[in-house]
Amino acid sequence: MSPAPRSRVRRAVRWALLLAAVAAVGCCAQPAFLWVGAWVRDKPVTEAVPPGFADDASRMNRTAVAEVWPVPADPAAAEAQLRDLLRRAHEQKLHVSIAGARHSMGGHTIAADGVVVDMLPFKRLELDAGRNVLRAGAGARWSEVIPFLDAHGLSVAVMQSNNDFSVGGSLSVNCHGWQHDKPPIASTVESFRLMTADGTVHRCSRTENAELFRHALGGYGLFGVILDAELRVVPNERYTPASEVVATDRYVERLRVVATDAGMVQGRLCVVPGDDFLRKAVLTAWRRAPCGRAEIPVLNAAGFAGLRRQVFRAQIGSDAGKAVRWRAETAVAERLAGAFFSRNQLLNEGAEVYQERNADRTDILHEYFVPPDRLETFLAAAREVIPRHGADLMNVTVRTVSEDTDTALRYADRDLVALVMLFNQGRDPASDERDAAATRELVDAALAAGGRYYLPYRPHPTPAQFAAAYPGAAAFFACRQRHDPAGVFRNRFADKYAPR
Repeated sequence: MSPAPRSRVRRAVRWALLLAAVAAVGCCAQPAFLWVGAWVRDKPVTEAVPPGFADDASRMNRTAVAEVWPVPADPAAAEAQLRDLLRRAHEQKLHVSIAGARHSMGGHTIAADGVVVDMLPFKRLELDAGRNVLRAGAGARWSEVIPFLDAHGLSVAVMQSNNDFSVGGSLSVNCHGWQHDKPPIASTVESFRLMTADGTVHRCSRTENAELFRHALGGYGLFGVILDAELRVVPNERYTPASEVVATDRYVERLRVVATDAGMVQGRLCVVPGDDFLRKAVLTAWRRAPCGRAEIPVLNAAGFAGLRRQVFRAQIGSDAGKAVRWRAETAVAERLAGAFFSRNQLLNEGAEVYQERNADRTDILHEYFVPPDRLETFLAAAREVIPRHGADLMNVTVRTVSEDTDTALRYADRDLVALVMLFNQGRDPASDERDAAATRELVDAALAAGGRYYLPYRPHPTPAQFAAAYPGAAAFFACRQRHDPAGVFRNRFADKYAPR
C-alpha cells in the first residue's frame, strides 16, 4: 500500500472514531454538562516524589528509602556496579528492591529504608532475526520494543494491554494480555540473565538453572535482578474487528464462536448502575485479515486522545457519565467493522491517556481469575459487593489466559477468564480501607468460584487469602530463602506475605 492510501485509511479510521464518540454523546441529554464537569475535575498535577522517598502507580505507597540507584546503561558497567551495590547491601544490612516503570500498586518495587534499583536506563534491544528472538534489557519499555519490532515486521507475542510497562517489570509479575488463548508472558521467554544476591550472574532457562527460571518469572524481584531476557516474537499481522453486545451469562458461549481465527480478543462489561450492571458486555474479536507485509497499516499513535480521556474521566461519580461511555463504546465497536489495524497498533498505547492524576484521587486496579464456567457465579457476587461498598467502578475488561506451566507462583493453574477492574477512589485512609474491605470480599468470591486474584495490586487480601489463592507460596518463599538467605532482596509485598 502506498503512503497516500495509508494516510487516507488512517484519517478515515480516526474520523470514524470521532464521529462515533460524538454521535454517542449526542444521544445523552446531558453531554455538555458532563464534559464540562469532567474538564473541571480533571486537573492533572505533576506530583514529584521528594528525594529520599519512593512510590508506585497507586500513589498510595510513599515510603522512605535510603536511595534510588539508577543502573548504568552499559552492560559491563551495570554488572560491576550492581555487584558492588549488593556487596554494600550485605555489609550494611540494607534491603534492595527493583523498579522499572513502577506500575505495580502494592509496594512491590519498594524496600523501606533500602535501596531501590532503577532499571529503566538498562534498555538495549537486539534482534536475532534467524530465530525470531528479541533480546531486551530489563529497563526497556514496550513503547520502545514495539516500534523496534515493527520495523522488522514483527510483534510482541504476549504483553499487557498498555505499552508503558518495562520488560523486567512484566516478567517479574508474569503479565498476560488480550492475546487470545495464550499463557502469560513466561511462556514466551527463551532465557534471561539474573544476578542473585551474591553477585553471580546466572543464565536461566527451562533447562539451565531451571529452579531460578521458574521462581524469578512472576517472582516480584525477590530472587535477583533480571538483567535482560530473550523473548520469542511473532509476525506483525493485520486484523479486522468484529463486535457484538452480549449478555454476560452467554459471554463464554459467544466467545467460543466469535474468537475463530482471532489474534486478540477482549470484552468490556457495562458498569452503568442499574439493570445492566455487569450483565452486558461488548465482545470484540480482532480477526486475522491476511495480507502482504506492505499492506499492514503503518504504526501510528491513536487519535483523539483528549476526547477519549474526557469521555472516560466523565464517569467519575456519575451514573450519566458511565452511560455516555457505554454508548460511546458500543457505537465505536459498530463503526469499526471492516477497518484494518496492525497487531502492533493495538498494543501501542499507554495507560496515561486515561490515568487519574488529580492530587486527591487515584485509580486502583483489581484482577480476578475464574474458570469459564464460573464466570457468572463470580459476577453475581460482584454485583452485590461493589455497590454495597460504594465503590466507583470505571472499567472491567475481560480476557482469557491459558494455563501457565512455567512459573512457581502461578495464577493460571488452568485455562481461565480474567476480569481486570479499575476503580477510582480518594487517596485518604478511609477510602483505602473501603477498597480493602471490598477487595477482601471479591477475593472470597473468586476463591468460592474456584479462581484466584492477581498479586501486583494493593496488598489488601489477608495472608490467609493469599495462601488459599497461591498454595505454592510456602515452597516459593522456602526457595527464596535458599537463594537469598540474608534476605537482601525485599519489598513491601514480601513484608506482608513472606513467612517471618
